[in-house]
Amino acid sequence: MSFGFDLDLLKTFVAIIDCGGFTKAGERVHLTQSTVSQQIKKLESNLGVVLLHREKSTGSVETTEEGELLLSYARRMLATAAEAAEVMRRPSAPRTVRLGVPEDFAGRRLIDLLSGFSAASPQIRLDTVSGWSTELRRLLDAGEIDLALIKREPGVGGCIASWAEELIWVGSATGAVETDPVPLAVFPVGCIYRDRAIRAIEQSGRRWRIAYTSQGLMGVQAAVASGLGISLLPSDAVLPEHRKLEASEGFGDQPASELALVKGRATLSAEAKSLGHFLTDNLPS
Repeated sequence: MSFGFDLDLLKTFVAIIDCGGFTKAGERVHLTQSTVSQQIKKLESNLGVVLLHREKSTGSVETTEEGELLLSYARRMLATAAEAAEVMRRPSAPRTVRLGVPEDFAGRRLIDLLSGFSAASPQIRLDTVSGWSTELRRLLDAGEIDLALIKREPGVGGCIASWAEELIWVGSATGAVETDPVPLAVFPVGCIYRDRAIRAIEQSGRRWRIAYTSQGLMGVQAAVASGLGISLLPSDAVLPEHRKLEASEGFGDQPASELALVKGRATLSAEAKSLGHFLTDNLPS
């Protein structure tokens, strides 16, 4: 006949051994002496063996060979049960939110921002993926990320929140500007700054050439500073080593672009909504 071990019976059995008797064991497990006796009888009946010899005159107990064998298992089973209960009482594992960010948005600015979110919401694990807008849109559509910060033309599609980005033509602070063809230091295909720069130069009737391409903002910034080419950058990416180019040089003001917080097709989890609210409140206007 099969049976399962009753942890309450094992707890009483171990208490009797540890306390040296039924009376003190009852005090430990908060049971009467008669209930302790009944539990041991039930445990012995279930196992079909005698576990304890009780000296009636002194009230002391000794384990039989079977009782001594069971004792080691009982201690382990009770310890495992206590460990399992402790684990189940702990907070659940952090829920993950996946955020896509523009390549030129990564770095110190992103770290500072997301560190604030982690401090405010330690129960949420944040995974970030960097890429250009076209790639981030693909990841959103595929359900591989929950939210994305995308650089785009203003008002193109819905969004959770958006911020205007001032764009500035910049060249080296020390070098002259070549104008025919215009050398461009740009990001790869799919970047709005690249598309804007090329379109503006073509509309002015001038030629252009790609002098330098970089996946990262630092590469483009360095190329401009060293005089390899000019670029169209958001105002917060302009360095002291750069010089703003003027309309008199053929580089007129450009309309602002947009940083938009967008979601995929799926309904956002509570954790993703929390991140969305944080970004909406903490990204500078």
